[in-house]
Amino acid sequence: MGRITEDLIRRNAEHNDCVIFSLEELSLHQQEIERLEHIDKWCRDLKILYLQNNLIGKIENVSKLKKLEYLNLALNNIEKVENLEGCEGLTKLDLTINFIGELSSIKTLRHNIHLKELFLMGNPCADFDGYRQFVVATLQQLKWLDGKEIERSERIQALQNFPVIEQQIREQEKAYCLKRAKDKEEAQRKLQEDADEGKKERSQPGFDGRWYTDIGAPLPSSVESKDLQAPEIREGECNRKKVEDEEDDLEFWNKPSLFTPESRLETLRHMEKQRKAQEKLRLDFSLKDDEKRKQIVLDLAVYRYLDTSLIDVDVQPTYVRVLVKGKPFQLVLPAEVKPDSSSAKRSQTTGHLVICMPKVDEVITGCPPASKPVASTLDSSRERKTERSRHTEKLEVDPSKRSFPDVANIVQEKKHTPRRVRSEPKITPSEEDPDFEDNPEVPPLI
Repeated sequence: MGRITEDLIRRNAEHNDCVIFSLEELSLHQQEIERLEHIDKWCRDLKILYLQNNLIGKIENVSKLKKLEYLNLALNNIEKVENLEGCEGLTKLDLTINFIGELSSIKTLRHNIHLKELFLMGNPCADFDGYRQFVVATLQQLKWLDGKEIERSERIQALQNFPVIEQQIREQEKAYCLKRAKDKEEAQRKLQEDADEGKKERSQPGFDGRWYTDIGAPLPSSVESKDLQAPEIREGECNRKKVEDEEDDLEFWNKPSLFTPESRLETLRHMEKQRKAQEKLRLDFSLKDDEKRKQIVLDLAVYRYLDTSLIDVDVQPTYVRVLVKGKPFQLVLPAEVKPDSSSAKRSQTTGHLVICMPKVDEVITGCPPASKPVASTLDSSRERKTERSRHTEKLEVDPSKRSFPDVANIVQEKKHTPRRVRSEPKITPSEEDPDFEDNPEVPPLI
């Protein structure tokens, strides 16, 4: 069951940067809220408030919302219109499909002078004879009722017939209140019977789920792999229990019931019970040691229609870990396996997860070799030291194989030989050249 908390309001106030004191619009629909609380203290500036499809049984703690203009309380368990006098700015009120049988309780809305629209369809009072005329005559500020505009002639006629209509409404209300009291007694008796039956079931010994592993509960390492397979008898008991649960669920939904606040609460409790049962996931599994192929095979019965992206497998040398929808399933393996060579696949018929883990040929143990006694180790080390001190070890070098570098010849100087310079032929101008002029002041060319 849900409650209105500060965290819930902040999560639904993202459009206002999660600031709640200045919030003007708030939507808290489909939160399984049973009681209306805290909003008038934390969100005084609200103008629009959506609370449809919850389990609210009473209108309360909204009288301080002076700026509230639209209040939606459709699909709740409200049986009476009350505590709305303080909502001075209220212009639209939606009470569709509730359990309002006291139609005369709408008289409290006379103080809401700005109220223009009212929805009461789907309530027991909407089936009363003279329902619409009574509402039109009682709330003269209304312009629309159940989505239909109120004509002036309709209001005049309703005011003229109001005394007669009011008497009819009171008689019908009285009959409804008697019927409602019987329904409450019947619901209380049935609730008590279910509680007693639940106590009996818990007191009787039954299948303890030994061959099923809770998600998150690791199996002890002392269990042999051959003992992991459930016997046929216990497997039959498990299947029978599953069939019984399915039959009970089908019987619950096919059983006729009255439309009352108690029946809505009963339906919610049933759905919550199923939800908790699904959260306590019990997955059947088998762990086989395939000697022929030298591998360990884990068959995990995950749900057939479960998306594979919600499954994560982690194989380690000594254990295997599977995350199913974020919840861990872990088993200690009876032998060391090769994680890199392991494979995981799903059956196309059953949807089971099959993990094949080849075993390691040679088991690597981390145990060190047997150590010698400490006393003998110390004695031997002392003897070695004395022997070394007695015999002086000298390093001998074979003279024939020795080779010392010749420092003088490390850097060999190259002999510089004088280069011969070719004598270039002298170019003398030819006197036969017609352009040649011999100038005695110009020195000769060498």
